[in-house]
Amino acid sequence: MLRRFKLIALAATLLLAVISAPVSAQTDAAPKEGDKEKQEAKKEAKKEAKFDPDNPTAEQITESVIFIYGSRPVMDQIRRNGVERGKVMRALPDGRAEEITYEQRFVRGADAAKDKIRLDQKSPSVEYALVSNEGNVWGIINGTPFTPRPETLADFRANSMHGLDALLRYKENGSTLKYISKDKRKNIDMWILEVADKNQNLTRYYISSGKGRVLWLEYERATQPGGTPVKYKRTFHDYRYAQNTLVPYRSVLYADDKQLEESRVLTVTYGIKMDDTFFQNPQAADSTQP
Repeated sequence: MLRRFKLIALAATLLLAVISAPVSAQTDAAPKEGDKEKQEAKKEAKKEAKFDPDNPTAEQITESVIFIYGSRPVMDQIRRNGVERGKVMRALPDGRAEEITYEQRFVRGADAAKDKIRLDQKSPSVEYALVSNEGNVWGIINGTPFTPRPETLADFRANSMHGLDALLRYKENGSTLKYISKDKRKNIDMWILEVADKNQNLTRYYISSGKGRVLWLEYERATQPGGTPVKYKRTFHDYRYAQNTLVPYRSVLYADDKQLEESRVLTVTYGIKMDDTFFQNPQAADSTQP
């Protein structure tokens, strides 16, 4: 535990030192030793680079998490595109459970708004795909496009808007970070961090300070326009390494403390060349389906 903690602290220190490097370089170049203003700036830059586990900055925490999940250069290279396959056990309104198999293909853009995502799902009752191409979303069933229902669309977008990538790609997305507090739950020390995207959608992350992993996240959203917001919580389990990046192979989604679904990753492969036809709309959507 101590070794992991030191690794996170060292990672944050190195990362923040790089971030603060331009400021430090400018102060080092001060020609006058008695220039108090520049000397103070230099001191502040060095102070900022030090990682205080009891009072870290939001950026230090997030950059440490990115480092633990594989480091920014590795994830930029490895997770640029890929295919994930798995199963989802979803609770139906009548209390029964339904098993869904899925295949998700993605190609990352400069930010989340420019991503291309295709999610194919198959259940005993229906088989269809949801596609997002640089913000435009539609569905495909039997080769015919359709307009997804608002609740289906909201669930699909929430996976990106309030997922792990919203934290790991905060800088690319232009999101704002906020350190909430340090807490201890079930004998686990953790940092609580909040991320606000450009549209002020908030996601709160609960991060193990010992391992630098996200244990769970929370957010609120209304299931219908103008409706009462529902509190969602997604927990992450069974972390494994896939092509030198950290991936949770199991996650559980709750709504107001009631379990909605449990997802299990069966295989995930990054760095696959993706045919752009996967993300093309066959024609203008003109009907409403799942």
